[in-house]
Amino acid sequence: MTVDRIEAVTALLVQAEGAHGVYETTELHGVYDQEWARWYAAYAVDHGLGEIVGHAIAADRLAEFLAAAFADYQRSDPKPTETWAAVIAGRIVAEL
Repeated sequence: MTVDRIEAVTALLVQAEGAHGVYETTELHGVYDQEWARWYAAYAVDHGLGEIVGHAIAADRLAEFLAAAFADYQRSDPKPTETWAAVIAGRIVAEL
């Protein structure tokens, strides 16, 4: 079911966010990761995104998608009531 997939992708993106925060703190010593989308994409693919959505998604394609979708989210007017992870998860399930 699509709602279940969206919820699972949302949870995976939230998990990636937490792991990326640790990465920025420990590996980058608190420096903002300009390549965050690549990191998130690799994490999501490595942690089962393909199984959740029902087909393989290349990390490079996902990284491009994440960066563009997040930019769209930030430009949204009015701002979505859902979290960035939920909005982007819905787009991943619908568009990828």
